[in-house]
Amino acid sequence: MVEATNKAPATPRKEAPIEPGLQVAPSPHLSSSGLTTQRLMVDVLIALVPVMSMALFLFRWFAVLQVGICVVSCLTVEAITSLWRGTRPSLQDASAVVTGVILGLSLPWSAPWYVGVVASVVAIGFGKAVFGGLGQNIFNPAMVGRAFVMISFASSLGATAYVRSGATLEILTQATPLTAAKELSGNVPGLWALFVGNANGSLGETSVVACLVGGLYLCLRRSAVWQTPVSMLASAAVVAGIANLLMPESPLTVLQHLTSGALVFSAFFIATDPVTSPLTGRGQVIFGAGLGALVVVIRLFSNYPEGVVFAVLLMNAVVPLINRGTIPKPLGGLPAKA
Repeated sequence: MVEATNKAPATPRKEAPIEPGLQVAPSPHLSSSGLTTQRLMVDVLIALVPVMSMALFLFRWFAVLQVGICVVSCLTVEAITSLWRGTRPSLQDASAVVTGVILGLSLPWSAPWYVGVVASVVAIGFGKAVFGGLGQNIFNPAMVGRAFVMISFASSLGATAYVRSGATLEILTQATPLTAAKELSGNVPGLWALFVGNANGSLGETSVVACLVGGLYLCLRRSAVWQTPVSMLASAAVVAGIANLLMPESPLTVLQHLTSGALVFSAFFIATDPVTSPLTGRGQVIFGAGLGALVVVIRLFSNYPEGVVFAVLLMNAVVPLINRGTIPKPLGGLPAKA
């Protein structure tokens, strides 16, 4: 028989709350749901509005036709390659539209319709899809397509393709500034004409002020980094200045180099492609500096009056090396070697 006691029953002991375990995950640890591919691409399209508006003003129906062909072709190829890989076409992210618009703006007004179609097939199919799709490509897709048709259809994209004597639009009767400089014809437009856009050329490269307005919008929205275009233009100016000192017979001054061709257009809309450009700030400066120097060197010493396409593809190829060489030091320093 158990003896009764007057002791109160012991209260149960409360367990300490279980602390959540340490969560270990790769960076970034802070993210924003608003930073999407679609938002980035929409920002690029908005930034291209001034450039496209100037192209429409100068080239009228030719601009609509070229850009329209490239956009429709890029969207079609994007859908076909996605289905081929067994994935759902992601046309709503607008990446194929951006590629089509930039590709169309990089072509001359006179390019036949099949040039835009072939360039789009190569840009999306071989510049992006073969690498695994968006975010996996090494080279800028628009420049891959542009380089292919530039070599394959030399007669349709050469210097004479930009000029049509007796055209109703006076601008179409003029040689491009870089062609005039390459042929030493002495008909290079003045700085004001180059800055505003009253000069012949590819659809998107004529107006420096339109490119600057769009590029400033991208940088303010942080959809593009400012380091790459600034270092690209600065590098081009330095190399052009050295060339003027060593080759005083060169027909282009530093300012004419900066305002001619696709230098400013590529600095803001092609070189800043987040997939094919370096990840670090130092890398972006190196990348831009290499681009600017290569553009001027190709202009001066090759048979091509413009060097943007090849400069972009060459620098795209060395981006992995730039990333490897500019890895930032981790917080707290490197661990001590054993």
